[in-house]
Amino acid sequence: MISRRGFVAGSMAFATFGTSAFAENDVLSEALVLRDPAIPVAGNPKGDISIVEFSDYQCPYCKKVHPVLEKVVREDGNIRLIYKIWPVFGAASVYAGQMVLASRPQKKYVEAHRALMTTDERLNENTTDKVLASAGVNVAEAKANLRKNIQEIGATLGRNHAQAQAFGFQGTPSFIIGKFRVPGAHPEEVFLAAIADARKALKK
Repeated sequence: MISRRGFVAGSMAFATFGTSAFAENDVLSEALVLRDPAIPVAGNPKGDISIVEFSDYQCPYCKKVHPVLEKVVREDGNIRLIYKIWPVFGAASVYAGQMVLASRPQKKYVEAHRALMTTDERLNENTTDKVLASAGVNVAEAKANLRKNIQEIGATLGRNHAQAQAFGFQGTPSFIIGKFRVPGAHPEEVFLAAIADARKALKK
């Protein structure tokens, strides 16, 4: 656990983020970090700040922090939440990430993400399909979409990976809160402090 003071001292604003130094199609452009058209927004799409989470469905720390983050975002009511899949735990994680992205045309991206983040099942292709079906995803349709759009889906996962590396993240979960990098799973009070500091920074 880190204190609010520790968070402020250890956080690093990425000052060049979203400036003219990056072209609109650059991996670190504001458009692709905060508003990637391939990734639907959870939380309040019109929120005054954004939280981007880089996570893996087999990461135990991601699963632990998931309800904490959702509670903070729900109770705040003015945060855009972007779930970016960063599959770092092998083939099962890649397949799960692909299938969540493939569920987007069904408008089930957020539901699919939550289902996989909250399941106790050990993920493989069969259990991933089972969990997604329980969340209301038409698995056969998602698989057909994955086959049809494998390059586009792979490119989205590739952008997520490139962004996470460019921000210097070492693993999951890792967060962008406003214009601060916040690696690791933290308790509610740290998220609240980070959000408050991010709002102050955006007003400067």
